[in-house]
Amino acid sequence: MIYLDYAAETPVSLEVLQTFYDVSTAYIANPNASHQLGREAKARLDSSTNQIAHILGVKESEIIYTSGASESNNLAIKGIASAYKKYGKHIITTYLEHSSVTGALAALQNIGYEVDFVDILDNGLVDLEHLKELLREDTILVSIGYVDSEIGIKQPIDKIGHLLALYPHCSFHVDATQAIGKIPVSLSTIDLVTFAPHKFYGLNGCGILIKKDNVLIGPQIHGGKSTTVFRSGTPMLALVVAAEKALTLATLELETRYEYVKELNKVLKKALSDYKGVRINSTEEAVPFILNISIKGINTVAFQEALENHQIYLSTKSACCAPNTPSRPVYALTKDRKLALSTLRISLSHLTTSEECDIFLECFDQCYKKLVK
Repeated sequence: MIYLDYAAETPVSLEVLQTFYDVSTAYIANPNASHQLGREAKARLDSSTNQIAHILGVKESEIIYTSGASESNNLAIKGIASAYKKYGKHIITTYLEHSSVTGALAALQNIGYEVDFVDILDNGLVDLEHLKELLREDTILVSIGYVDSEIGIKQPIDKIGHLLALYPHCSFHVDATQAIGKIPVSLSTIDLVTFAPHKFYGLNGCGILIKKDNVLIGPQIHGGKSTTVFRSGTPMLALVVAAEKALTLATLELETRYEYVKELNKVLKKALSDYKGVRINSTEEAVPFILNISIKGINTVAFQEALENHQIYLSTKSACCAPNTPSRPVYALTKDRKLALSTLRISLSHLTTSEECDIFLECFDQCYKKLVK
């Protein structure tokens, strides 16, 4: 079995899983309980929050725990819309964003908010000049991902953040789900940051929203004491400590893992570029963990299934996208609907071996010769 879908889900680290088990059995009380067991659980929760804040260079008070990155994105976007609607109802985003971002924005459009999409340059980066043109006095939010989940383009977040600093009523939201735990990140110019540990060998069911202290959001879940007034719900102690463990481990190995995956990506890109019908969509601005290609003139679902017959597992698009629809990020980049309908996303990990890449290329060649006419 060869797994090449790490952008969708990573296998949980045994150390993380052991941490979750240990904390689940050692702390049985609700961290908000007023008795000693509750206070002990709260102290353990605070310790993990302190460590997460230290790793990311933010304040403990700025960390909000959620059920996942999708909830975090919805809380950030809808929360800003609710808190700042007196200043305007204009929002800017890109066509590269995850469906939990575009879905939240679509819901806001249905109740009267205006959403503009900034252009993408040929290299996949946001057109900063077009962004300047779109910005208005009533713009209350710009939402742009650190690294998109389909092509892997890393955006110039600091440049965007410095530009938005000129607009005091405009918040900057960044979905960093494909960035944190994989590449060095700078959060100093961002108002709201979202991510989830299951993208870097942590557990599902936990997400994090970093909300800078000077930013307000309207809660989307009400009732029930939690770690913050902005998101109700019983604190998820074991998941939080497991998230801390996953983030700590990923941070320690960040550079080593990046360089290793970079070499794998280089080998795959070179080999796949030799096929006449293959277009490499991931540009030089993409992180090495994601390699997106289009195969001209074929149904990539059939190609995906053919690879699956060889026990090779990868995606056609983001796992959260509707099937048999064009890839929005690829269309934004190429302006070609046929290419956007024929994409494969190969996503790599430090767990991927060079032998697995060789086998994948052999099987890819067989499938290509069989399916591409």
